[in-house]
Amino acid sequence: MRNRRPSRPFFAVCIACGDSDFLTPRMLYRVLPDARAERSNFIRVIDDEGEDYLYPADHFVLIDFPPATETALMPVFPPPARNRRTAAPRDRKATCRRRPRPAVPA
Repeated sequence: MRNRRPSRPFFAVCIACGDSDFLTPRMLYRVLPDARAERSNFIRVIDDEGEDYLYPADHFVLIDFPPATETALMPVFPPPARNRRTAAPRDRKATCRRRPRPAVPA
């Protein structure tokens, strides 16, 4: 991962995670550059809810597509749902955990 240019988008396939609500095994995810997370063996991934979070790097295999393929994939992977510059980081622990479900009105 250190050889990648930070401005270039890249992708990873989830190979393991105990929480099917946020990650789906064998699914392709967009990875956002995060040098600080990289030093701790984490990667910042846009999960199934469209938000970027830190996940253990060993839960993913990075995929190096040709630039034309990455450009074609970008419309399928929208930008994160929250603004990383203004929102406080909410990094997850090394294991994926379920978020509490909101109450459904009766």
